[in-house]
Amino acid sequence: MPVEVRIRKGEPMERALRRLKRKLDREGVIRDVRAKRYFEKPSEIKRRKTKVEKFTDMLRRRHADM
Repeated sequence: MPVEVRIRKGEPMERALRRLKRKLDREGVIRDVRAKRYFEKPSEIKRRKTKVEKFTDMLRRRHADM
């Protein structure tokens, strides 16, 4: 899926690049590219996912009490 950012009339190139980077970050493209840079064993993928799930669950429980 291509990511497209149209440059508005009179818009500086730096601002358009910033919008592109923000859009790529929201869609998770950069994160996916970095993750697929090296091979990761299936056990490592599973371990990483459970670690993230535990962390988000801990945050949910912490903020649910408030």
